[in-house]
Amino acid sequence: MANISCARFTAIEQPSGRRWRILAPAAPLLLLCIAPAAAQTTPASPARVNADPSFPFSTEIEAFAKANESGLPISEATLFIGSSSIRLWDIRGSFPDIGTVNRGFGGATTPDVLHYYKRLLPRSKPRSILVYVGENDLAGGADPGAVARNVLTLLKRLRADYPRAKIAYLSLKPSPIRWTLWPKMAAVNMTVAARSHVSGFDYLDVGRVLLAPDGLPDASLFRPDGLHMNARGYTRWTRMVENYLDQPSPAS
Repeated sequence: MANISCARFTAIEQPSGRRWRILAPAAPLLLLCIAPAAAQTTPASPARVNADPSFPFSTEIEAFAKANESGLPISEATLFIGSSSIRLWDIRGSFPDIGTVNRGFGGATTPDVLHYYKRLLPRSKPRSILVYVGENDLAGGADPGAVARNVLTLLKRLRADYPRAKIAYLSLKPSPIRWTLWPKMAAVNMTVAARSHVSGFDYLDVGRVLLAPDGLPDASLFRPDGLHMNARGYTRWTRMVENYLDQPSPAS
């Protein structure tokens, strides 16, 4: 399979701002992308695709531990946990009326979150939990089925540890630079969504608000890297999460 770096997109200037148009690579281009790999005599070791520069994020994990040790714990907080889409979100500024804890770390895969699980949790039990993870798994070459299983394992563990909390999984997002991975992302989303009710968590489709009318990712909602959202993109996520948090929890 061709590396996703072979995808092409062009920038078109419009009065309302720049808009990327993503074009699927033509067959000859795919051959050019694949041919050098086929000619190698020794296979290259797997690479992390579009990995965050902060990997292996030991500094971030240490910072979480220090945050837990210093100051008073935030009671009844909303915990945000996952990869860089969480880390780069201005959680405190976006939700000024509630207590929040940000446990996002750049480049994280679901196995990473499971590995550091205990070190990511706040001192006080959260009232609600928002999870975004799995995108980096697919970018690194993981199978959608394995990603979905790992995500469900994480959500099951959170549910067991916090039986009274509202827990929601934020669907994998369509971004311009990873658009060729969208079918795999959609497969993960579909599997996780199908298990939400029986596994005791909610599923929020935050990907659809990042699409333009033509069904492609709206590049005006992303940073120049084509991967991480800008303030406009996060505003759309914030609105959806606010509506979710305002909804009363089902009676126990």
